Amino acid sequence: MEKELIQILISLGLTDKESKVYLAATESGTSPVSQIAQKAGINRVTTYDILEKLKQRGLISHFTKKQIKYFVATKPETLLEEFEKRTNSLRVALPKLKRLTGETAHPRVRYFEGIEGIKAIYADTLSSKTEILNYSNSLEIRKNWPSYDTEYVEKRAKKQIFLKGICQNDEYGKKVHELDKKNFREMRILDPSQFDFTNEINIYDDKVAIISFKDELIGMIIESAEIANSQRTIFDMCWKFAKILGEVEKSKDIKTKLLEPIKNPKNLIADREETAEDIYRKNLSLF
Repeated sequence: MEKELIQILISLGLTDKESKVYLAATESGTSPVSQIAQKAGINRVTTYDILEKLKQRGLISHFTKKQIKYFVATKPETLLEEFEKRTNSLRVALPKLKRLTGETAHPRVRYFEGIEGIKAIYADTLSSKTEILNYSNSLEIRKNWPSYDTEYVEKRAKKQIFLKGICQNDEYGKKVHELDKKNFREMRILDPSQFDFTNEINIYDDKVAIISFKDELIGMIIESAEIANSQRTIFDMCWKFAKILGEVEKSKDIKTKLLEPIKNPKNLIADREETAEDIYRKNLSLF
């Protein structure tokens, strides 16, 4: 029996005897335990126990014929699948293993409830050393926190913490947008019929704050540089997209206004006739 194959099987997690029994079963084909034991050079009882263990791992199958149990080794590809499963399990567990050594830090998550908890989240953003990237529903936050502008927006502006935000193009969103310069921010507004969101997200420093205003007031702050940077990338795509949509809407408005006289030819004719009549009356007044 090839020692090289035995060493490979051992490296895949089999013991020395398990490797020998598996190879013996593979070489023997469909065989009773006695034949496999003889080829493996291991006593019959031990071989039987090993075959049962290998069967549980899916490496051996068996059937009974005329009260004799026959064993069959599964295809060698099954060993590769077994090894890949172990590798994938290790890959999944790798971040946890790194955290045990202090090599990586897992995200820190803090939960908040009620209006006071929501205020605490916004208070945390006032310590930001970076600009704040924001998705918001201007109506929902002011409905739940009427003094939001004086208790938070003015403080943020006073601290010169710039905010770039995307909000809905409704009555409240437009009012917020009109005060951008005063409140040290730049907002881009989107059609709420196409882009409807009721919660608010703030991305700042190495943190992402998520606040929900529907059903119940809850929020969380996720502290992770990796997550915050990923969210910044997503926001940047949305920010550019919002600009494109805004320019498209403006061009539609301009086109509509330019086409208004053409859509109302009767008005144009009426205007011309009225002008001609005015001229005629002026001419009559000369005589």
